[in-house]
Amino acid sequence: MGRKLQIAVVLLIAVMLVAAVGAYAWDNSRSDQIAEGVTIGGVNVGGMSPKEAREVVDSKLVEPLQKHVAVGFEGIKYKLSPEKLEVASDVDGMVDRALDESQDGGLPSRVWRYVTDGEVDVAISPQITYSDKALTEFIDKVAAEVNRDPIDASIEPTPTSLSPVEAQEGIAVVEEKLRAKLESAVQSPTQRRVSLPIERIEPEVTTDELAQKYPTYLTVNRSTFELSLWKDLQLAKTYTVAIGAQGFDTPAGVYSIQNMAVDPAWNVPDSDWAGDLAGTVVPGGAPENPLKERWMGIFDGAGIHGTDDVASLGTAASHGCVRMSIPDVIELYDQVDVGTPIYIG
Repeated sequence: MGRKLQIAVVLLIAVMLVAAVGAYAWDNSRSDQIAEGVTIGGVNVGGMSPKEAREVVDSKLVEPLQKHVAVGFEGIKYKLSPEKLEVASDVDGMVDRALDESQDGGLPSRVWRYVTDGEVDVAISPQITYSDKALTEFIDKVAAEVNRDPIDASIEPTPTSLSPVEAQEGIAVVEEKLRAKLESAVQSPTQRRVSLPIERIEPEVTTDELAQKYPTYLTVNRSTFELSLWKDLQLAKTYTVAIGAQGFDTPAGVYSIQNMAVDPAWNVPDSDWAGDLAGTVVPGGAPENPLKERWMGIFDGAGIHGTDDVASLGTAASHGCVRMSIPDVIELYDQVDVGTPIYIG
């Protein structure tokens, strides 16, 4: 029995040695073959030799990376070329890592994988280099062309109308998100187009808020000698007025009420037409003061005031001011404030 046991042990050892040698030889025969389940940048290289893997990676990963990366927005494409980006790929390094990953786990586990047709399930990221400076310059260019500030809604006045001008929302490129998308696209053989991440910026004053911003508005029509009062952008009342005579034209344009006064004093201009009063100050309410009851200053000495010369209303008779009848100017005065806009045309 002892002799038979010794023979059995020797035979077992011999079988094990043969198996070990066979396993080693089998493993060694696959040392130059990438394991099943290994991918490089999404390209399956399992079961390939290094040479085959390089060819496949070049064809399916590297060559597509030599195409433009495009960012699209509102029908416009912004293109970033691989030459500008200085794209380079370390194919040898990626294949070498695939081989290293294929040998991971030790001889027994590798042999077991061979026997069972197992996989290693390893995804190797593409080893791509590019110019970060070029990427930043591209992002800056896109942002400069796309970004726009919001525009508040406004009023386009004429002597007889107030037309709303619609607000426009602003746009701002979200540069951090764009950079992340581009970095991913630069390294992807299939994702060569990127949507532009933006934020839309609401204006401070929307079209619906115009009436709230302009609760009161004045317009003066010099050709018809009329001043119109607008409330919430709707015509509330029209008054007959006098405007500046030829050579003393009432200033045209968009202004606002600068100052207001009851029984205003008259700072007489130092002009020949003022006669002996030139350069003086005439108190409010004095008979020689033509500014009756109320004053609403507009621009450069011109303003709206009452007059007792009602015959001048409906004509060009003043020295630049807008004259109103005393009841009308009192009524208007109570409906405007400093800052109320006025268009004269």
